[in-house]
Amino acid sequence: MEKTILYHQKKIFCRIIGSGDPVMLVHGFGEDGNVWDKQVEHLKNKYHLIVPDLPGSGRSEMIDDMSMDGMAEVLHTIIHEENIDKCTVIGHSMGGYITLALVENYWNHVNAFGLFHSSAFADTDEKKETRKKGIEFIKQNGAFEFLKTTTPNLFSPNSKEQIPNTINDFIESLKGFTSKALIAYYEAMMSRPDRTSILKNTKNPVLFIAGEHDNAIPLNDVLKQCHLPGKSYFHVLKNSGHMGMMEETQNANRILEDFLLEK
Repeated sequence: MEKTILYHQKKIFCRIIGSGDPVMLVHGFGEDGNVWDKQVEHLKNKYHLIVPDLPGSGRSEMIDDMSMDGMAEVLHTIIHEENIDKCTVIGHSMGGYITLALVENYWNHVNAFGLFHSSAFADTDEKKETRKKGIEFIKQNGAFEFLKTTTPNLFSPNSKEQIPNTINDFIESLKGFTSKALIAYYEAMMSRPDRTSILKNTKNPVLFIAGEHDNAIPLNDVLKQCHLPGKSYFHVLKNSGHMGMMEETQNANRILEDFLLEK
């Protein structure tokens, strides 16, 4: 079922699929909810899946507060609209940063969460500089040129060989992004705080999925934080970069399903 909810007079698009325990899948930067299609297909017969397009992505409008906390408020509103008491939230990349903000502010609504190629660390100075250069490129060349240039780097060398058509189709699907949205995401990521304390203090089970060839969220960064929660599940996708849901679909699906069953 497709739904559009109003959040402060802005339209937020969301897909609601299946029945069972509620699970929210939160996409990352330069993506929309469709990035989870293979996971939705695999899990929809067992779970009540909530798959939003984040503000400024897909069919959702930008909101006034595009910070991680601001976008977490949108997720909280969706949880309320769906009359969900507690759900499991899985966030990919930037979606993981927003998931951590949601857990910090609304821990009572989350019973488990996952960081899929994501991190609780704040941006390093080096990363901030890279993002600033990215913002300049977007301003000069536009959103799609930027995504066309950067997206291939999110995939492992093996994936570029094995699934070139999938990668091309994915890049072609990104034409709807505005420069304004991408710049807002980058600024929000640069200013987000370190949230390792959330991992240390949570009573929830936490899933970490890392890609061995991930240049965006290096495996070493994930290794430095996966021991922090009291109950932690850690998996490495050996042939993946930053897009394991597409690069190693079967492994990713199995890991997610096992976590949802065990948590």
